[in-house]
Amino acid sequence: MNVLGIETSCDETAAAVVADGRHVRSNAIASQIALHRSHGGVVPELAARGHLTAIVPVVEAALTGAGIGRDGVDAVAVTDGPGLAGSLLVGVNAAKGFAYALGKPLLPVNHLEAHLYANWLVDGNRARESDDPPAFPAVCLLVSGGHTELILMTGHGAYRHLGGTLDDAAGEAFDKGARWLGLGYPGGPAIERAARDGDPARFPLPRAWLGGDEEFGFSFSGLKTALRRLTDPYRLPDPPPAPSTGPFPEHRPPLFRPDLPVADLAASYQDAVIDVLATKTVRAAFAQGARTVLLAGGVAANAALRARLGAEMDRHSETGRVPPIPVRWPPPALCTDNAAMVAAAAFFGRDPVGPPAWDLDVHPRHPLGSR
Repeated sequence: MNVLGIETSCDETAAAVVADGRHVRSNAIASQIALHRSHGGVVPELAARGHLTAIVPVVEAALTGAGIGRDGVDAVAVTDGPGLAGSLLVGVNAAKGFAYALGKPLLPVNHLEAHLYANWLVDGNRARESDDPPAFPAVCLLVSGGHTELILMTGHGAYRHLGGTLDDAAGEAFDKGARWLGLGYPGGPAIERAARDGDPARFPLPRAWLGGDEEFGFSFSGLKTALRRLTDPYRLPDPPPAPSTGPFPEHRPPLFRPDLPVADLAASYQDAVIDVLATKTVRAAFAQGARTVLLAGGVAANAALRARLGAEMDRHSETGRVPPIPVRWPPPALCTDNAAMVAAAAFFGRDPVGPPAWDLDVHPRHPLGSR
């Protein structure tokens, strides 16, 4: 079964064809990073306009790349939330048009659920023995620009929320940290690059371990404040604002003295974020009797997080004299927003022969498991 997936929840216009929920036959993405970089973050109206111009070429590229043509599509899946309302509308209405024209089912998909299902994807049309699907129950760390959550997945479409962020998501914390270090946008990759040459032990930044009912919760607001206080003494006065050249003002990054210890601050900041993420994920996995640990979302592309998660799993196993739990994550290209994960989630979570959802609307604040 070939599912055409469409994803436009934020600033990536994506389409993909996935066979039987696992085998990626094509994966086309039109990035808007260059469009938003000068503004220091995603501008919702610009994102929606970008999707309007890119959606048809991207879908055509996905069909061509899959080598199946329009007649080879069995269903159309689309993200209906959460995300930016204007961006979601472009994808949902385009998917309705494609499904109607092709005479195929239209399947709505939750964006958070889609990220989890990136762990079921394998490249190409043939799986290897090592590409067996993840075993249930699975503890999933979903960590991105807008979400940081620990989820227990007991089966397809069966979720229990273990904990989430009380304030800022880890990806948002990376974006803000990069801005205060003058590293630009997007912040996660910029922090990771700068941290490679730094000493993570130089600045003992705080960790919010929480406790009680929030044992598996997260908080990064205090960490952000601590970084801001460390960089303030190095900050230079802002120059006079430049005349506005359009309706969306350009972001002017802060200026710092040349002796700002960027690498050490980035390494210490990154270490504080991933320390809490990895430690709480491993604790939750053993507490819930998980057979698999899954990492998902844009921040899952961070190599330091993946390494720390594996190291923490080994340490916890040795301490408790129990076998380690397998840890899985998607390849980096499938960690960030893409449509292959949307197609996979639709295959495993929806009736492929159900009626088209012509009354489908967007849900910008759609929580996981709410459908």
